[in-house]
Amino acid sequence: MLGESPQLRSALERLALLAPSDLAILILGETGTGKELAARRIHRLSRRATLPFLAVNCAALPESLLLSDLFGHVKGSFTGADRDRAGIFEASRGGTVFLDEIGDLPLPAQGKLLRVLQEREVRRLGESLPRKVDVRIVAATHQSLSSMVTEGEFRRDLFYRLKVGSVVLPPLRERGMDVLLLGEHFLVREGYQLSADARRRLRSYPWPGNVRELRNTLEVAKALSEDYVIRPEHLELPDCDFRTANGYHEQVREFRRELVREALKASGGNRAEAARNLGLSRQALSYLVRSLSIV
Repeated sequence: MLGESPQLRSALERLALLAPSDLAILILGETGTGKELAARRIHRLSRRATLPFLAVNCAALPESLLLSDLFGHVKGSFTGADRDRAGIFEASRGGTVFLDEIGDLPLPAQGKLLRVLQEREVRRLGESLPRKVDVRIVAATHQSLSSMVTEGEFRRDLFYRLKVGSVVLPPLRERGMDVLLLGEHFLVREGYQLSADARRRLRSYPWPGNVRELRNTLEVAKALSEDYVIRPEHLELPDCDFRTANGYHEQVREFRRELVREALKASGGNRAEAARNLGLSRQALSYLVRSLSIV
């Protein structure tokens, strides 16, 4: 994680202090701020560094598959379960499990995760007796878990259990000259350089997609440049500055609102079906309906 801004250094210092313990850690930050990189850094600085690091995107799988993936199952516990299978927590063998987008974790899984944190045990789907596990949990989200707790979409006890060790990653627009340090880092290995005008352009843009957006933008710029010099015309960025960043976010919010409305309309108001069509859990969809004020 590259940068010299006080905001990033403060976050990394806190991360380094928390890493050697076995505390569960919650990484907060906007999309693209490097939450998985932070999780891997925590793992490398911990006593578990030589053991596995396993990452799970909680928003990528339907509830039934996610429960099986995390906690495992026994043969015959559901259709297609033709053999016993260990879940991620067992498979970590004393390492670290990174739960990305934990705000999308279904409520049943939240209760099971709380037991992993408190009792250090899991119960496979279809199994009566628990199994002991030794695992360190690192979770991340760009959502407001406190708002989800208020709305009943996230367990209060789990939220406070995770919140003990939290780290907030700053957005790129608050990191000053870090944008140029990162830009040069992404370019220098292949011999590219930034023109003075391109440097000013990078500094004036608010980077709503953060480091991920910066990297993707520079990948396109390299393809467009014919002499290894990146100029403003190679940077395919919207015409906006810090003062119009909120306008960008509102447009993204409206786009998400329209996607959810269309999915609900197509499903005749059936939230379970709409969630499946959007590739979300039902809880994630309910949270979006509330947070986007969809009537």
